[in-house]
Amino acid sequence: MSHKVQISVLPEKKNNEFDIRLLLASALSVSSKIIESFELVRENIDARKKLVKYILTYNVVLSTDEKQDEKDLFEYKLIKQNVSDKPEIHIIGAGPAGLFAAIKAIENNYKPIILERGKSVKQRRRDLALLIKEHTVNPNSNYCFGEGGAGTFSDGKLYTRSKKRGSQQEILEKLVQFGATKDILIQAHPHIGTNKLPKIIENIRQHIEYCGGEIKFNQLLQNINITDSKIESIEVKDLVNQDVKILNINQLILATGHSARDIFKLLDKNKIALEFKPFSLGVRVEHQQSVIDSIQYHCTVDEVPKTREFLPAASYSWVKRVDERGVYSFCMCPGGVVAPCATEQDEIVTNGWSPSKRDYPFSNSGVVVEVEWDDLKEFHKFGPLAGMHFQKQVENRMWQSVGQTQAAPAQRLKDFVNGINSNSLPESSYMAGLTPSPVHLLLPNFISSRLRKAFKLVAKSMTGYLTNDAIVVATESRTSSPIRIPRNKDTFQHTQIKNLYPIGEGAGYAGGIISAAIDGNNCLSKIGSEHSSILM
Repeated sequence: MSHKVQISVLPEKKNNEFDIRLLLASALSVSSKIIESFELVRENIDARKKLVKYILTYNVVLSTDEKQDEKDLFEYKLIKQNVSDKPEIHIIGAGPAGLFAAIKAIENNYKPIILERGKSVKQRRRDLALLIKEHTVNPNSNYCFGEGGAGTFSDGKLYTRSKKRGSQQEILEKLVQFGATKDILIQAHPHIGTNKLPKIIENIRQHIEYCGGEIKFNQLLQNINITDSKIESIEVKDLVNQDVKILNINQLILATGHSARDIFKLLDKNKIALEFKPFSLGVRVEHQQSVIDSIQYHCTVDEVPKTREFLPAASYSWVKRVDERGVYSFCMCPGGVVAPCATEQDEIVTNGWSPSKRDYPFSNSGVVVEVEWDDLKEFHKFGPLAGMHFQKQVENRMWQSVGQTQAAPAQRLKDFVNGINSNSLPESSYMAGLTPSPVHLLLPNFISSRLRKAFKLVAKSMTGYLTNDAIVVATESRTSSPIRIPRNKDTFQHTQIKNLYPIGEGAGYAGGIISAAIDGNNCLSKIGSEHSSILM
C-alpha cells in the first residue's frame, strides 16, 4: 500500500527530486533509502505569508510495502460499445451537461441523439472572428452556443465548489481519456486552457459517434408537443435548409445552458413550470498580471519576473458582504483575456478565458453582486422570467450607450469607485474595443453602489488592487441561470412532465464545466438504473 504524505516546499525546490525525497522521508520518519517511489497527486500554492510555498501531496511507496501493480493514475477506461440500434434518448444542447449525459447514455446501453443549435468547434471560430472584427453577433453560434457550450472558448476551468453532487474525479478522469493532461488530476484548481479544450470536445464527439450516437448541429428546438403530462414530440428547425422536422420522443434531456432565453420563453408559453432563481450581475475587472502577481506573491512589480520563475500566474478570490448582499469575484482568469459573449446583436455581455500556459500580460475576473427577487420589483410582472428580463435590460442599456456596437463600456477602476468619468483607458485584452463610459451610472444603482463599496474593502487587504491602471468592463451578467426548471431530486424528471429531464446550468443545477458534466452524468445514471423499463 502507499502512504499519503503532504509537504511544503519553496517554489524553486518543487521539481528537485532529491530534496523532495528527503522531505518525504522526514515526514514519514524513515530513511530516504527505503522510499521506492513517490507520485505527486495534489498541488496547491500557499501565498498567505510573504514566503510563498507549494503544498504538495504524494503517494509514497516504501520498499517494505507491498508493491503496487504498474498502472495509470486511474483505472477508468472509456466503454466503447455499439448503441446504434438501442433505445434513443434525445438531448438538447452539446455543452458539458449534454455531452456527459450522452457518454453515460452509451455506458447504459442507450443511443444518445444530441441536437445542438450552434455549429461545430471549427465552424464556431468563424463566427467568433466576425463578432470581434465586425461586431456581428450570430444568435445561434457564438461564445455561448455551439459544440462544447460556453466552456469551449471560455477558459476550461475544471474546479467546482460542489462536493455533494457527484464524482468530480470521474469527470476529470474521462477528460484525461479524451486528451487532457494528467495534471488536472492533481491540481487543486485544475485548468485545461481555451487553446486545448476544443480538441478535447472534438474527441468526445468522435467517441459518441464511434459508439453509434449522433450529434446534429444547426438544430434549433422550436416547439414541444405535450399530451397527458408527457412530451410526445418536438419540432426542430434545421438552420441551414430551414426545414422543420417533428421528432417523436421517449425521453428528452434539456441541457441548453444559461443563455438560451428562447427556450425559457418556449417552456413558459407551454405552461411548463419555471421558478425564479437568484443570480449575480456586475463587471469584469482587468489588471496587468504583474500587479496581481506582486500582490499575491508579496513582492514589488519589478521583482515579479524573478518570482514567476518557479510560480504560475497568480489568481485571487474574494467575497464581501455589502448592504445585505454578497459581492464576490467570479471566474478569475490569470494571464487571460476579456471576451465579448453576447448572444443577441443588441446587448453587451463579457466573460473571461485563459490559455493553458496563462501567459498573457493581463488578468481579469468577474466581480458581481447577488440579485434577489426583492431587487426586481419592476420586473415581477414577468413572473419566473423576471431575472432574465432584468439581465436583458442591463445588457441592452450597455449596448445602446456605446453606439450599438460591441465596443464595451469601460471605466478606470478608481474612477468607477469615486464616481468620476474616465477620459481615457489603459491598454486592454478586449479585442472588440472599449469605449470610455460612466459604468457607475449605467449599472443599476443597487449593483453599482455595492460594487464600489466592495472594491474599497478589498483594497484594505490587497494593496495595489484599487488602481486607475485597472479597468472595469461591462457587463458580467451570465454568471448563472436566472431561472430554475423544477425537477424531482431523486429521478431528475420535471415536476410536471414525466419524460422531461432539465439538467446543467440552464436548468439551474450547475455552475461551470465540472458541475454541469456531473449533473448530466448523474441524470443518465438515474435513467439507466430506474427507467430502463420505460425505454426498452
